[in-house]
Amino acid sequence: MRGVIVTADDFGLHPRVNEAVVLAHCDGVLSAASLMVGAPATQGAIACARELPHLRVGLHIVLADGYATLPHHAIPDLVDREGRFGSSMALDGLRFFCLPHVRAQLAAEIRAQFEAFAASGLALDHVNTHKHFHLHPTVLALILDIGREFGLRAMRLPNELHGSIGLRPWIALAKARMARAGVDHNDRVAGLALTGRMDEGALLAVLAQQPDGVLEIYCHPASVGTGPLTSSMRGYRHADELAALRSPAVAGALAASGAMQGGFADIFGHQARAAARVRA
Repeated sequence: MRGVIVTADDFGLHPRVNEAVVLAHCDGVLSAASLMVGAPATQGAIACARELPHLRVGLHIVLADGYATLPHHAIPDLVDREGRFGSSMALDGLRFFCLPHVRAQLAAEIRAQFEAFAASGLALDHVNTHKHFHLHPTVLALILDIGREFGLRAMRLPNELHGSIGLRPWIALAKARMARAGVDHNDRVAGLALTGRMDEGALLAVLAQQPDGVLEIYCHPASVGTGPLTSSMRGYRHADELAALRSPAVAGALAASGAMQGGFADIFGHQARAAARVRA
């Protein structure tokens, strides 16, 4: 493996998630986190990230099953009165593609999320989407176009190890579009097939495979609490994922792999290239 990026998604969703990100980064193998800019605990997440200079933070764009950044009156065809997206991704994807007025609202919301991230003052390490909605060609095209203005340099390619054959055409299309846009991406990802169940055994099994190229392992850690974080996360084993990220066995396996560790900026040399431009 050339490099391994270990990412926590849904940063800002809940104080329990924020706490887990801090613990897993300071006392474990977590190298990156993907921030939900419209979530209830976003400001707490930003405050945590400012105290962790080596944690690479990216934008986790939410266009389904979560809260928007813009109010309902600005994007009435995307969200309910409370400003929340629905969970019918197939229907929404069809509307994004077929209806220009819906697509215009989608573009406005994507831009608003990039703007909210920029306002945090955090360096943009990467971009991905909640539930991998950027596999939709319209969503990806808008992210690549708008993201260019905000320093987008890397995205997640949800190319799961031993993943679904049915997703391969969409992954190939996304990969080609990212390449044309000059946007770096991981080669493989682990976390989709076992969403909410990336425990110690799962992480060790992934690292034992030693896939070529850059591997991103993503997970959903949270500290112990009562009840699910959201209705769609019933059954997620957040505390087991946090324990796995802090496991000495996982840290040992990662070190033994010899792979570079860090965020996208570290693996793909964005930090070094930026420093070189400053020196020039």
